[in-house]
Amino acid sequence: MAAGGVSHEELRNWAMRGAALAAPILFILAVWWAIDGFRSLRDGPSPDTVASASLKGLREQNRLSAFAANYAAVVTSEQRRFGLSAKKTLIMQGLVRYEVDLGKLEEGDVRWDAATGTLRVKIPPIETAPPQIDLKTIQEYGENGILRTFTDVDDVLDDANRDKGLAELTRQANGPVPMRLARDAFKRAIKQNFEAPLRAAGLDAKVEAYFADELGGDVTTRWDESTPLEEIVK
Repeated sequence: MAAGGVSHEELRNWAMRGAALAAPILFILAVWWAIDGFRSLRDGPSPDTVASASLKGLREQNRLSAFAANYAAVVTSEQRRFGLSAKKTLIMQGLVRYEVDLGKLEEGDVRWDAATGTLRVKIPPIETAPPQIDLKTIQEYGENGILRTFTDVDDVLDDANRDKGLAELTRQANGPVPMRLARDAFKRAIKQNFEAPLRAAGLDAKVEAYFADELGGDVTTRWDESTPLEEIVK
């Protein structure tokens, strides 16, 4: 007899009955897991899941630079002292990079339109980095060497021209034509960053990228019909 007045034979019978009852349950669970795994393998990840992962990857890049251009500035400054005047002209070239702060890209800026299979992305504003001056190309021309030789006019003119040159390069970089080219470049870059993972996952989804000031008219209608990624994730 086992402890408690139950024989070893009875314990063995109970164990066998318990195993017999558990076997169908385990079989059902195994079938359910197999079916669920097959469904996941067959259907693959959802577009919003891939988009969420892409968004996280973009944020980790911090800043995206998708466009750059060289500009040239020609500026002149003048100083008058003791009845004399001195002029100095500066020619400088600089490279300006266009960037987007990806940290400002939020889940609400990414929307999924299930009806058309389109992922829509609102891009943060473009920022221009300070011009990178090419020191080898700087040229200077001056007038009235006497005033520039015996006073600090030369340094004053250099400082004035440097400030004017940087301001001119920045002004050119923010002109309508280069900004349009930059916007097109960022749209392509953002589209590719979201499209590539979708294609790799076997999802036939379209990607459309916009800037906030472009969300008007028909674009606004399509944007409003999309569901924010943050709502889908929740």
